[in-house]
Amino acid sequence: MSKIPVYFMPGLAASPLIFERIHLPENQFDVHLLDWEIPFEKESLKAYAQRMASKVTQQDVVLIGVSFGGVLVQEMAQFLNVRKVIIISSIKSNLEMPIAMKVAKTTKVYKLFPTRMANNLELLSKFSFGTLIKQRIKLYEKFLSVRDKSYLDWAIEQMMLWNRSEIDPKVIHIHGDADAVFPIKNINNCIVVKGGTHIMILSKYKWFNANLPEIIIK
Repeated sequence: MSKIPVYFMPGLAASPLIFERIHLPENQFDVHLLDWEIPFEKESLKAYAQRMASKVTQQDVVLIGVSFGGVLVQEMAQFLNVRKVIIISSIKSNLEMPIAMKVAKTTKVYKLFPTRMANNLELLSKFSFGTLIKQRIKLYEKFLSVRDKSYLDWAIEQMMLWNRSEIDPKVIHIHGDADAVFPIKNINNCIVVKGGTHIMILSKYKWFNANLPEIIIK
């Protein structure tokens, strides 16, 4: 029996390290971790998705994306022979965006986000007070691998301006009921993870290890 190829795409600016605790049975799955590329100047999300799809070298693949990575794998699917698309802590269309994001999109306030600060995490950690803040910054240092300002500006804008309004009924959506970024009240037809936050790929890894294999296969 041949293994099922599974490609994981992390969230916005995140490293594939976010999947370090996810373990699929090696006798059933051939796992690949994708990483973000720096976008070309004025590159569209569709063109970027096509470029990322070229990194998928197998047929009949499973794409799994987290947050903005979930948006990207939905766009990549149109260029690939896909067995299944699974999104985690993400949205299936712009209709599932929270009101705050819709307002930010209309007012373009997202353009004011201080993305240049992403390169100063190490400096910030030296001047931060309190154990919790320092621990959080250490987490950011480990899991946020892409701090290039052009990438961050591009990715935030692509997320805000995503124009998909029709939900693909074949997309499998896994969502936490405590997600503060994409509140579950706006999400339709998903597998609910109790207590799952926006970073549940890290905090609920035991749930994913127990349930992902069956979700992929069935």
